[in-house]
Amino acid sequence: MSNKHLLIVLSGPSGVGKGTIVKKLLKRGGYAVSVSCTTRAPRAGEIDGKSYFFITKEQFEEKIARGGFLEYSNHFENYYGTPRDFVESQLEKSDVILEIEVDGALQVKRVMPDALLIMVLPPDAEELKARLLKRGTEDRETIEKRISRMQYEISKKDEYDRTVINDDLLKTVAQIEKIIANKKGDIK
Repeated sequence: MSNKHLLIVLSGPSGVGKGTIVKKLLKRGGYAVSVSCTTRAPRAGEIDGKSYFFITKEQFEEKIARGGFLEYSNHFENYYGTPRDFVESQLEKSDVILEIEVDGALQVKRVMPDALLIMVLPPDAEELKARLLKRGTEDRETIEKRISRMQYEISKKDEYDRTVINDDLLKTVAQIEKIIANKKGDIK
């Protein structure tokens, strides 16, 4: 990886606000966002090539066989993965943000040790459950699966470079920008 641009990996439990944080960072400029591949169906309003690259299970498995992912996983009965060529091409132009799950983030760190891993956590489990219910994109059974996975994800926080608690969106975004600026200062 070039010392000029930084790969920033954001992860944390579902509903913690990663997507909203990424949108705020992108509005401030200076970042590209990686688009992941998935085999899950699009949610309302998601756009192929922008939200995700929506591909079939067969297409995904062909890409795995060719070594086409920085990381991938089978999560909640669907594949998710970060296309290696897309990220590498974006890093030529700007810092890149990956919004991915915990196991994938740790895979990326092994492949690209200079990547900055930031875990975003909720203030508490009840707040996370309320956010997932308010989002209204999943049924209660899926929400319960996501809540139970939260403990596993939190158990990996010591493998991350930094951890932030998203209790105030603007404060959290500012904290992440400071972490990024400090890391970029370290690699120049």
